[in-house]
Amino acid sequence: MTDHPCLLDATELAARIRRRELSAREVVTAHLERIERLNPRLNALVTVDADGALAAAARADEQLVRGDATGPLHGLPIAFKDTHLTRGMRTTHGSPLFADHVPDEDELLVSRIQSAGAIRIGKTNVPEFAAGSHTFNTVFGATRNPYDTGRSAGGSSGGAAAALAAGLQPLADGSDMGGSLRNPASFCNVVGLRPTPGRVPALPAANLWETLAVAGPMGRSVADVALLLSVMAGPDARSPLSLDSPEPAAFRAPLTRADLTRLRVAWAPDLGGRVPVDRDVRDVFAAQRTVFEELGAHVEEDCPDLDGAEEVFRTLRAQEFHLGLGPLLDQHPDAFKPSLVRNIEAGRDLTGADIARAHAEHTRIHLAATAFFERYDVLLAPVSQVTPFDVDAEYPQTIDGVPQHTYLDWMRSAYFLSVLGAPALAVPAGFTPGGLPVGLQIVGRPRAERAVLEIGAVYETATGYGRRRPDLDSAA
Repeated sequence: MTDHPCLLDATELAARIRRRELSAREVVTAHLERIERLNPRLNALVTVDADGALAAAARADEQLVRGDATGPLHGLPIAFKDTHLTRGMRTTHGSPLFADHVPDEDELLVSRIQSAGAIRIGKTNVPEFAAGSHTFNTVFGATRNPYDTGRSAGGSSGGAAAALAAGLQPLADGSDMGGSLRNPASFCNVVGLRPTPGRVPALPAANLWETLAVAGPMGRSVADVALLLSVMAGPDARSPLSLDSPEPAAFRAPLTRADLTRLRVAWAPDLGGRVPVDRDVRDVFAAQRTVFEELGAHVEEDCPDLDGAEEVFRTLRAQEFHLGLGPLLDQHPDAFKPSLVRNIEAGRDLTGADIARAHAEHTRIHLAATAFFERYDVLLAPVSQVTPFDVDAEYPQTIDGVPQHTYLDWMRSAYFLSVLGAPALAVPAGFTPGGLPVGLQIVGRPRAERAVLEIGAVYETATGYGRRRPDLDSAA
């Protein structure tokens, strides 16, 4: 534990700013100094606006002096994911096609976070068009893991997760289609929530009816994630799937659940035998069963019916990639990484029958999951099937001896659960003997974010895994 502004939880940091024990200028200055010192080794932030952030911090302090009303994130610095539009600040999507692109509008979640008082300091690194769960691109290069800079920070919210773990920012926005928020949280020993589709409306969007891709909060503690969710969540009339209940502020109320007595837990170490898992991950994950049992939970090994999840995810993902990027690929056929080209072209080749079959299977899986969550309160599974891998590799080539043929194959433990449309909280679950983080995901019934957060908070307090920070200050 420390009183350094860059290593305090966001909830505590915000409280100290409100009490005027720390000024926003002091907090922003401390983060900018830490970014200058550590970011060259990590490449977590790819754009930094020091002058703009300091000017905004000065205005924030003046508001407090005047006694003006302030939002729950008042004075907290944040760098937004480089796929989320930021007015007046470049948004590259990790693509050379957008290397100098400066939007003239903020994305809805960016607007909400800034309206709550957060101070924009820059942008975090992403893979090209957020495709893949390893953060590298030809514009900025790769983001490195703060726990081992020779390894991946995950993706696509890898820059966000690395920045959180390293103390470069106290909160982060992420997004998740097939694990893009959960995998980097696992790799970097931080917390991330993939919410129920519609909990955080996505605007602008090419397809307002899309349910696989969601935006969500990331932080160094469950309470911090709940705080940011309270700001990001809430209905918008333009979004037909947006949810309006409960009141968003309810998410940041104290997470007061004392224990997990009578909690009904489904334990799924390999999703019912559907995915290979490396030995180090299995060993760390297995030890967590005892933690839940000692906290009062009733644990049974079980898993929802995920047969067909592969076809559903791959089909609907390809459809979305073709919808969003197909015309751009036609105009610039040589400007995309080969794996992304194959995904976009797979979407172009889909038939109406393919898409109809995927939607029908998606419906069947959802109904089966609804029945499953009548028997269990939560599902527990590893976030990732592997530990952080070599930063110079595009993806792991094998898992427990099983070949992985594409950059998506190794992500099944995350993207199979995306198909459920349920909230999934990634929380730190311990470390391998070599000191690499492993994450656990707590999956609840759709719309049960508050319950998932409360369970995560109990587990977090009992274990303390998330308090172990990377030793960057003494590293060479």
